[in-house]
Amino acid sequence: MRLAVLSSHPIQYYAPLFRALAHRLDLHVFFAHRATPEQQAAAGFGAAFDWDIDLTAGYPHSFLRNVASEPSAARFAGCDTPEIGAALRDGRFDVVLALGWHLKSMLQGIVAAKRAGMRVMVRGDSHLDTPRSRLKRVAKAVGYPPLLRIFDAALFVGARNKAYYEHYRYPSERLFRSPHCVDTERFGRAATVEARHRLRARLGVGEAARLVLFAGKLVDFKRPLDAVDAIALLRRRGIDAALLVAGAGPLEPLLRARAAEAGVPIHPLGFRNQTEMPEAYAAADALVLPSDGRESWGLVCNEALASGCPIVVSEAVGCAPDLAADGLVGRTFPLGDTGALAAALAALCATPPSRSAIDAVSARFSIDAAADGIIAAAGAAET
Repeated sequence: MRLAVLSSHPIQYYAPLFRALAHRLDLHVFFAHRATPEQQAAAGFGAAFDWDIDLTAGYPHSFLRNVASEPSAARFAGCDTPEIGAALRDGRFDVVLALGWHLKSMLQGIVAAKRAGMRVMVRGDSHLDTPRSRLKRVAKAVGYPPLLRIFDAALFVGARNKAYYEHYRYPSERLFRSPHCVDTERFGRAATVEARHRLRARLGVGEAARLVLFAGKLVDFKRPLDAVDAIALLRRRGIDAALLVAGAGPLEPLLRARAAEAGVPIHPLGFRNQTEMPEAYAAADALVLPSDGRESWGLVCNEALASGCPIVVSEAVGCAPDLAADGLVGRTFPLGDTGALAAALAALCATPPSRSAIDAVSARFSIDAAADGIIAAAGAAET
């Protein structure tokens, strides 16, 4: 079977999945955009950079010619690849997997594949709790059921994404699980006890202190200030807690000011590249993700669990029912309720989950599980 994947640009989370797929079937990945270091900074990372791991090695791929006047993976019109139809026809693919339909290039590929008689699948992470206007909700209620049925199979990454397809009446027999995943082995190998001691010593954080990690862009929808306010509550209860920040962005000055005002020790690491993140997870006693519903999943939670770090996430975060709701390796709290966030952190730090429990949850969201779902869906779509 020949499978074509339509991807916006090289993404650190997808590279290991593409490598796994390339070992199991005849794969080719088409990218619509190649981001410059400056474009990465503009996307909210707060710093110009290139990823320090190879995102395109180990699987066949090519970059399509992007004719957009302002190339970007962040805007619908930022990826315009009119040559995708010819590329798909020349490749004689059996099945095409579109990683969403949010870009012009994705729609170009989907339409071209259907016209060529190819089966088309979709994989994304949309969920119903993303804030939307009433007009948009009504429009989707009318337009999405017939739109989604053009796909021969749909892959859901978690419970809320599955509910999204069900809400729009997508046929259940054409739904396949392909969970969001990260390179668990790489994070597990690097997040060692030695890495924990090394970073905490460098920061001057004693082993008895509770170090809470916020990892991600410092932007409004991720609500990093909630982490400061919750830690301030912990400290008022006599818990020696501090905030570790792995990320940068426009809210950094406000975050520092709020921490100083509240008397919260803060250790800003700035933007951390992929090989540097396991050390941060190892040093932390918990990861906190207070985001609103615009956090469609929260793959930092997968990274944290792969590194042995438990998680606390708001109920609005996409991964909440999959990774944290059972309380075994994580906790949830109502969006914006910093008192509940503080209580969840206190409970998690007082009774941390075992590494075996964390590994068991992490294993359900593995690269192999994601690849299995894609291959099963492709086989069903082809028949």
